Amino acid sequence: MAFKQLDDGIAVSPQLSLADIGRAAREGYRSIISNRPDGEEAGQPKAAAIQAEAERNGLAFAHIPIVSGKAGDPDGDAMAQALATMPKPILAYCRSGARSTTLWALANADNAEPGDLIRLAADADYNLAALEPALQRRRKAHSMTYDVVIVGGGAAGIATAASILKRQPKVTIAIVDPATDHYYQPGWTMVGAGVFTAEQTRKAEADVMPKGVEWLRVAASGFDPDRNTVELEDGRTLTYRVLVAAPGLRLAWEKIEGLEQTLGRNGVTSNYRYDLAPYTYRLVQELKKGRALFSQPPMPIKCAGAPQKAMYLSCDIWREAGVLPGIDVEFHNAGAVLFGVAHYVPALMEYIEKYGIDLCLESNLVAVDGDRKVATFAQKKEGETVRIERGFDMLHVVPPQVSHDWVASSPLAAATGFIEVDEPTLRHKKYENVFALGDGAATSNAKTAAAARKQAPVVAVNVLAALDGKPPVADYDGYGSCPLTVERGKIVLAEFGYGGKLLPSFPRWFIDGSKPTRAAWYLKERLLPAIYWHGMLKGREPMAAPHMIGKAA
Repeated sequence: MAFKQLDDGIAVSPQLSLADIGRAAREGYRSIISNRPDGEEAGQPKAAAIQAEAERNGLAFAHIPIVSGKAGDPDGDAMAQALATMPKPILAYCRSGARSTTLWALANADNAEPGDLIRLAADADYNLAALEPALQRRRKAHSMTYDVVIVGGGAAGIATAASILKRQPKVTIAIVDPATDHYYQPGWTMVGAGVFTAEQTRKAEADVMPKGVEWLRVAASGFDPDRNTVELEDGRTLTYRVLVAAPGLRLAWEKIEGLEQTLGRNGVTSNYRYDLAPYTYRLVQELKKGRALFSQPPMPIKCAGAPQKAMYLSCDIWREAGVLPGIDVEFHNAGAVLFGVAHYVPALMEYIEKYGIDLCLESNLVAVDGDRKVATFAQKKEGETVRIERGFDMLHVVPPQVSHDWVASSPLAAATGFIEVDEPTLRHKKYENVFALGDGAATSNAKTAAAARKQAPVVAVNVLAALDGKPPVADYDGYGSCPLTVERGKIVLAEFGYGGKLLPSFPRWFIDGSKPTRAAWYLKERLLPAIYWHGMLKGREPMAAPHMIGKAA
């Protein structure tokens, strides 16, 4: 019996015998789909018997029975779900293979031209010409086309959608993100120091979704900018006029050997996770003596100052409690400098010395043994890299951070895996109707919420220009802000753009970024959360209006 290939993932066949199942397994098939109802003719093996034999051979099985000539949209949806979720390659069967071919065509009608499906079926000796009207109707019904598709419902994606709709409410926008919760991540440093509670940094995603967008609660799985489409994990395809990619990045905990097995216990914590930041504060409160290690991985990472913020606030708590002299604090930074913008280093070094911190540069955390409470670092010494072990009582880890695999493998990615863009306009260098911002963009600015706050209006007005067939009209100077919490009540407010250029927002008499100030702490503790929730995510842009190209800064 011939197994006839329809596409790379599926073949079809007439009724299978039990012996055919073993042959299918030997030929490399991983799933069987039965599209034939039981009892159509005498001697027909029942689906249960086929299933048992399939499972005995290590194959997945699904039964989607269809009466001949009666296949409809619900059947096509069921087949689409099976094709999207079952291990491939798949072998589907019915009495002759025709029903299975029909269902395959219906399942793929939303992301393939009817003519192409009919041609592929004909290559397998199945004539689906009469099915073309149904395929056309199904393709139209399943078509999901928008003026703007935004991939990512984090700070950057939500702010961009809100900014677009503030300017042009009639633009059709889809936001693609499966998250149920939305987090104010800059607040997690404060949670780790007992200033905020974790609950203060979280809201339901539904509560921050801008009115007027269509929220698709599913993950994206691929970009096809040559076809102006985004692929979704559930098998659907979105078509856009303009794409805004704001997928964020991925915390690669697995790149540090042994870390995942011990996170949240054995004194190992991280303010880079909502559920772990409270554990940081607990560990800080409980530690009275011993060794506390703080790590920072190679760039790029979210908020390059956050690793040392956790350390300074912990030291301040220990100082207030009178136990700091009994605690050996080490900061292991994979980079060659304490902070990337030299202007702010002197103020930070004062706190390194004040707290008695052992600053270990070019020292990268590579392994953690939680049971032994030992951390292993790869350190550069005299031109060579050596591995050293350090015992600890508390270890605050910042994980390596990378682009999502499906982004890195897409046509939009730069060599780094992040999305390639022109840094001033945030437009893709090859695809003129694609923009990217936030942590997922391959820009050289600091990856901070403050950066996204400034980027979103620039992308919004450039998207509207693109919808009108015009070139970008606004540019971004690389602004990022890093409020370095050096002690409770004082912050060194680092504000800078591309190339480390200083971009202060306030006059020096109010906030001097070269020194710790109480005014900057008030900004961080009281004003910035409100600006985030009620300004940035609502399309309000105080101190964030887009700079128009050709106008004075």
